[in-house]
Amino acid sequence: MSEELGRVRQMWHLLEPLHAVLYYAPEAFEEAAALGYEVGERWPSYFAWRAAPLGEAGADRVAETFYSFSPRMVGAYVPAGWAVASPGAVLAARTRAVDRAYRTVLGEAVAAPGAAEAAALLRRVAEAADMTGRPLAAANAALPWPDAPHLALWQAATVLREHRGDGHLAALARAELDPVEALVSFAAVGAARPEVFASRGWGDEEWSNARERLLKRGLLADDGTATDAGRALRAEVERGTDEAAAAPWRVLGDAERERLVELLGPLWVAAIGSGLLPSETTLGIGKV
Repeated sequence: MSEELGRVRQMWHLLEPLHAVLYYAPEAFEEAAALGYEVGERWPSYFAWRAAPLGEAGADRVAETFYSFSPRMVGAYVPAGWAVASPGAVLAARTRAVDRAYRTVLGEAVAAPGAAEAAALLRRVAEAADMTGRPLAAANAALPWPDAPHLALWQAATVLREHRGDGHLAALARAELDPVEALVSFAAVGAARPEVFASRGWGDEEWSNARERLLKRGLLADDGTATDAGRALRAEVERGTDEAAAAPWRVLGDAERERLVELLGPLWVAAIGSGLLPSETTLGIGKV
């Protein structure tokens, strides 16, 4: 991996927990419940929070942009979620949820000068991103920027996170990996246990059929682990993802990037140390 792509991967690792706090924080579930969403599990609010920038998107649109989720699972929450609350109401509650969660998780850091400095740097990167072919990133980038630095920081992190994710889907398409195959092949290289990927709603038969297709392509061994070809293809996907995410970061100079890492470090520690985030996810952070 080149030095530039290594920095791009580092920034993703730093920003992902800061974005993901929304999906696990008690304050976010309280805001979702106030809107009328069921909060006994996280999926009703997850689909609402993440899909709201797309407007009243239907199940097909959300399944296409989220990619790894079973359309059957998406259909259980979308578009029914918009009958509970409109996308506009969800976005307003999302902002409140992030504000409350960050004040709990980050404490005094939300009002510290470093948060404003980090937010300004991240906003420059987010505004430099090309949104062509990146629907989730574009939808979030089109939202008004919050005045509060910690909220602007979250929005910038979210734009860049979805920008990377949209680029990842393009890399999977080039590798000719459909949604289930993408998960099976990722599990095969040790990104996470297959049980973790079960959260995406695919059935045993669908998982098994995807394994058979990858076996025929020579990407999986009989025991379900990746062959050399399978590992090479996944490495190509990750490299392509990093390359697609790299351009906006070039707006910062070396000293600015180093300063941003310095500013984000304590926030990352606080997010990880909150205990809210799962230790193993479908993203494979730190394992690929």
